[in-house]
Amino acid sequence: MHPLRQVPLHFAEESKAGLTHVNLSAVRTDGPHLWVAGDETATVERLTEQRDAAGRLTGYGEQVSVALADLVELPAAASEEADVEGLARTGPWLWAIGSHSLKRKKVRDSDPDDKARKRLGKVVREANRFVLVRLPVDPATGLPAREVDLDGRRLTAAVLGAHDDDLAAELADDDLLAPFLAIPSKDNGLDVEGVAVREDEEGTRVLVGLRGPVLRGWAVLLELRPDTHRKDDGRLVLREFEDGRRYRLHLLDLRGLGVRDLAPHGDDLLVLTGPSMGLSGPVRVHRWPGGLSTAAPAVVRARELPVVLELPHGQGEDHPEGIGVVPAEPGGAEELLVVLDSPAAARHTAGGGMLADVWPLPPAP
Repeated sequence: MHPLRQVPLHFAEESKAGLTHVNLSAVRTDGPHLWVAGDETATVERLTEQRDAAGRLTGYGEQVSVALADLVELPAAASEEADVEGLARTGPWLWAIGSHSLKRKKVRDSDPDDKARKRLGKVVREANRFVLVRLPVDPATGLPAREVDLDGRRLTAAVLGAHDDDLAAELADDDLLAPFLAIPSKDNGLDVEGVAVREDEEGTRVLVGLRGPVLRGWAVLLELRPDTHRKDDGRLVLREFEDGRRYRLHLLDLRGLGVRDLAPHGDDLLVLTGPSMGLSGPVRVHRWPGGLSTAAPAVVRARELPVVLELPHGQGEDHPEGIGVVPAEPGGAEELLVVLDSPAAARHTAGGGMLADVWPLPPAP
């Protein structure tokens, strides 16, 4: 199976030097713009669509880089990566979330046996990975700002995780997830890899997809209700649910795979899935009908999560990492944009771009 077509993403030289273009981890469509993030920085990037004389989409460029540390307080230095793994765009807000994961050191080919063992025994916690960030988008520029005045409201950039209040701390007593908090992501430990946000009559609803842990084949989504801290408008707090917890847990039978990204599609939730550990494939896109509006903790069986697409993948390369719905053009249908991490050599264009795939998106049943 092959995509309908491929479109190049053009990055500035600074981002290419920082290898953002080969470490793409999140994407979200936003009208004429495309938001992407790489997992080696603490920035988000905005690209703008490029069209030919007939109005057909031919790519994205004119990159603008936004440093999170310029807008919110981060728990560590601005130079430390946030490993942004999920982006969401709803109402006046852009949301970004870090992986919330621990790292185990890699073994290098040149390492002698004793050095290899020592490196595998070293686990690192990087504080900037443990953040959820909410950024107001200035309608005049289309870019995030620290403050925006909109229709008489003062909107402020805010963060959860910069004051010993990160999501992992909330999970410390969870009967299912607590045992995995000390395990690195590539060992089936806690690993956030997708976010979707919706505003409803109760406020903001944030769904967080976990690549790991996968629990005997079941993937996990967390539901949060973040709000602005009443004494500090640069901070987020998590509101309590009916049971007194500050999160709600959903279990999805994704046939042994973990969540790699989430994308809203009306009331439905599109779920990009892949292996929880450092393996290549399989990769699928599932649809959770009504998943964005469900009002109670859910245990969702495989039969309730139809497969929308089976995506190809390489061996050690070309790993689908992010999905975004591309709005329909006149006379056309909605499509699904897929960005890939560890891109194969064939994805590098002569002009310095990186090819993303565009797939047909079957309509909701």
